Amino acid sequence: MAEAIQKKLKAEVEKYALMQKDVSKSVSARQKLETQLAENNIVKEELDLLDSSNIVFKLIGPVLVKQDLDEAKATVAKRLEYINGEIQRYETLLKDFEKKSEQQREILTSLQQDFQKAQGLAAGKV
Repeated sequence: MAEAIQKKLKAEVEKYALMQKDVSKSVSARQKLETQLAENNIVKEELDLLDSSNIVFKLIGPVLVKQDLDEAKATVAKRLEYINGEIQRYETLLKDFEKKSEQQREILTSLQQDFQKAQGLAAGKV
C-alpha cells in the first residue's frame, strides 16, 4: 500500500514541478513585456514632444526611413495597446496557475499524510 501511495506521490510531485516551471516561464515573459511597455511609454513621451515640423525616422533593417509623425504615434499607440493586452493575458494566466498550484499543494499534502500513515501501519506490523 505504501509503495502505491509513494508512486502516486512521486507523480504528483513531478506534475507540481512542471507547473512551477510554467509559472516561472510566464513570470519571465510578463517581466519582458513590462520592460517593453516602459520602453514604448518613453518613445510615446518623446513623440508627444514633437510637432509636425520635426522629422521622424524609422529603423528598418540597417536603413533609416522617413516616417510621418502621426503614423509613428499611431504605431506606438497600437504597440502599447497590444503589450497591455498581453500583460493582462499573462496576469490571468498566472492567477490560473496559482489556483492550480494551490490545489496541487493540497493534493501533495494529503498524499504525504496518507504515505506517513501507511508507513506507520507498516512499521507497526513489523
